[in-house]
This record gives sequence, structure tokens and C-alpha cells, in this order.
Amino acid sequence: MTLSLALWFCLSVLCDVAGQLCFKLGARHLPDAVGAQAEKFWRGLVREPWLLAGVAVYTVEVFVWLRILSEAPLNVAFSIASLNFIGIVLASRFILKEPVGRARWLGALLVTFGVVLVAGST
Repeated sequence: MTLSLALWFCLSVLCDVAGQLCFKLGARHLPDAVGAQAEKFWRGLVREPWLLAGVAVYTVEVFVWLRILSEAPLNVAFSIASLNFIGIVLASRFILKEPVGRARWLGALLVTFGVVLVAGST
């Protein structure tokens, strides 16, 4: 794997994590989507700044992903992209202050180990 491709993968994972964080922060400001609140919920989807930021980040991610796919086989690219799993676990714990149990940490480490195996085999 070239340094350039590795940097594209890092950007991809960062976009995935940032987009998910934006969606989570935006979702906190939305009312329930039931009953009288349903209309406010739907309006909030297109007005909430965090949600719009998440969509913008994922728009960038599409182009980053296409760049990756132009160089890497899909099975390798998709495997390496699963590093977003560890990124989300870390961001959930340290940015959002959500609890993360031992089983989830172990799962994240196993995914990371699998990515290392895949990346090392290319």
C-alpha cells in the first residue's frame, strides 16, 4: 500500500467518524417523530446544523471513497474502512462520554487486528 493510499484511508475513516458524530449531536436536538411532534421532527431534519454538517461530511466522504476505490480492490478497501468501528468507539467514549464496556473494547481490538492482517496482505 502506498503512503498516498494510506492517507486517503485515514481521511475516509476520519470522515466516517466525524459524520457519525455530527448525526449523533444533531439527533439529540430532534423531537420525537410521533404524534404532534412529527412535523417538527421532519422540519428539524433539514434545519438542524449538526445534521447538515453530517451530510456535508458524507458528501466529501463519497469522493474520498471513490478515490480509494480507483486504487484498491473493493475487498481490501472495505476491510480497511472498517477501522471506522474503532474510531466510533473511541469518539463515543472520549468525545460523547458514552459508556463502552469491555466486550465492545475487545471487539474493536479484534476488528483492528483483522484490518492489520488484511492491510499487511496487500
